[in-house]
Amino acid sequence: MRKITTYTLALLGMMILFNSCKKEYESIERIDDAKIQAYIKKNNLTMTKDPSGFYFQTITQGTGAPMLNKDSVLYNLSISSLTGENYYATKAYYNEGTYLGYLSPEAYRTALAGVNRGSKVRVILPSYLAYGKNGTGVVPSNEVIISDIATDILPTQWQIDDKRIVDFLAAKGLAATKSPLRVYYIPITRGKGETVDISSTIVVKYTGRTLNGTVFDTSGENTISSPLVSLIKGWEVLLGMQKGAKVRIFVPSDLGYGLTAQANIPASSVLDFDIELVDVTN
Repeated sequence: MRKITTYTLALLGMMILFNSCKKEYESIERIDDAKIQAYIKKNNLTMTKDPSGFYFQTITQGTGAPMLNKDSVLYNLSISSLTGENYYATKAYYNEGTYLGYLSPEAYRTALAGVNRGSKVRVILPSYLAYGKNGTGVVPSNEVIISDIATDILPTQWQIDDKRIVDFLAAKGLAATKSPLRVYYIPITRGKGETVDISSTIVVKYTGRTLNGTVFDTSGENTISSPLVSLIKGWEVLLGMQKGAKVRIFVPSDLGYGLTAQANIPASSVLDFDIELVDVTN
């Protein structure tokens, strides 16, 4: 009897705790939904409510091709609060990217279903579908968030990068040649010595920047030595150049570090290098 009583009391305690948590969860649902509905009404928005509790709206349908779950989606994202506080925004010259079927949270995939490339959608996530009680980074606990997602009309990263480089060159009044590798280059000084081939070890001075002008790496007055094949693919534009050459190159992100962010290089970054070929060994 004592054992039965102990088990009964334990079970009763668990039920009370579960019901308490359930009530709190349901309360958060109601509070968040009331906030969202008030925001929608105040701003005269037309939004669809998903059964899971988030709201979404198509702002621009887009004029590009439709997107399936198996397709890549390349986009800019901004996240803010209902009061207009900005928590995150994709930086200039960069973009987010993944397959549509992998896009997270799932609410984003739902909002993008049925729209085309070049579209813009808005998603309002209640806190329990966003960052919950704990929040994250600058997003406080129990915060309803608004996400604006603008998809690029171009279907591939290399096309976006190529346009990004062309627009940058035009804005800066620079004339560059596009190599078969899709790297753009501006010769500054012609070399006279040994010619770079795929098996060469090169000694260089260099400075690397992103298109917003941020220097992410530089040799300074020093030099570095490396086999050409050990460097990022975009540096193969140096093939055929000679010792002593100086050149500025613009490397698309897929020939640099791709969608993988480095310590000081954001994902999908076009890379802008000044390079001096100090020595070439074949």
